Amino acid sequence: MARMESTRAYTARLTAPVHYTTHWSRPRWMLAALLGSLGTLGPFAVDTYLPAFTGIATSLAASPLQMQQTLSAYLLGIAVMNLFHGALSDGFGRRPVILAGIGVFALASIGCALADNIGTLVAWRVLQGLSGGAGMVVARAIVRDLFDAVDAQRMMSQMTLFFGVAPALAPLIGGVLFVHLGWASIFWFLAGVGLLLWLSCAAWLPETLPSERRQSLRIGPLLRGYWDLLGSARFVTLVMVSVLPFNGFFLYVLSSPEWLGTHLRLEPTQFFVYFVMSIACVMTGAWVCGRLAGRVPKRRQIRWGFQIMAVTAFGNVALNLAFDAHAAWALLPVTLYAFGWSLMTPLVTVMLLDLSPQRRGLASSLQTGLGAAINGIVAGVIAPAVMHDTRSLAFAAAALSACGLLAWLWVRHRLPE
Repeated sequence: MARMESTRAYTARLTAPVHYTTHWSRPRWMLAALLGSLGTLGPFAVDTYLPAFTGIATSLAASPLQMQQTLSAYLLGIAVMNLFHGALSDGFGRRPVILAGIGVFALASIGCALADNIGTLVAWRVLQGLSGGAGMVVARAIVRDLFDAVDAQRMMSQMTLFFGVAPALAPLIGGVLFVHLGWASIFWFLAGVGLLLWLSCAAWLPETLPSERRQSLRIGPLLRGYWDLLGSARFVTLVMVSVLPFNGFFLYVLSSPEWLGTHLRLEPTQFFVYFVMSIACVMTGAWVCGRLAGRVPKRRQIRWGFQIMAVTAFGNVALNLAFDAHAAWALLPVTLYAFGWSLMTPLVTVMLLDLSPQRRGLASSLQTGLGAAINGIVAGVIAPAVMHDTRSLAFAAAALSACGLLAWLWVRHRLPE
């Protein structure tokens, strides 16, 4: 019994958070901004170049199928390498993995900008994907390294402000760059963002994983870590809770040119209305989530988020069935849905990391890798199939939300308090 208690105390000491003030002397919001920016780099590289699809195809004499491969190749690269970023950070430390990932991302972005044929562009997009997810994976582990559960919720909420803004703001930036400077300028811009982040991390990002907490990268223990998490129904289901509701919102971002331009008959200069509304709702939801940390039970707050998403998603279906799509009402349910998502997703992320306190990097890797694979299916299969009809689009978004809710209803009583 004494040996068991000693083992538990040792494990608790190794997995307890290191107080952030020992690693970060600047205001906490600056840490949230840095980690949030790292987390948005991967999604940002998807959404920024979407407005230039037609221009790239014309410039490189590429078919629509070949252009779709530039997106699928990137998402595949993220899905594959995100399975390893966190495990590498568990072994080598958080800081080296982030710096290496951002550096390769910046170089790959330059390669994309200089590409003179579609095959070369696809190849550089693969490298972008392989490196672009490092910050997204490792940033979450850093938060849990430094903060206890309540403060981690607050920090994750602040990071969600950036994560939610990126898919809404990126198409606007990409569209402006494409119209005024050409499609290559988008990738030069991404290279500049990568360089700025690398310099910021090199100057300020601390190493938050002490050497005594690092895990073996020997193939046996590493494979056991993957097997334990992938074989955990609680872990995989929580990933579904995290990813599927997000795709109910992401589906409309992916479909925005068709949805806003063709169905709602908005001019390209009017698209900003939707993105501004989305940004406002995501930021408000994340702010409320942070304010509720430690005041409202986690499960109750997640239930509130799902209730908001359910009402808005199925209300959106009913409106699309009853009326012809019109901007006067169609934007509101979609953007309010984003509020519900950002209200609950930081909590789910903390719960996921806490299922594997000794391998938080690995847990974050698997969460992001599985999430990227699902995002790729939505981008490559579901969005093209439903974006041409507003009712199909609404049904698909509601179905994704409903699947996330069912996953939560199953797993909520199987989680530790």
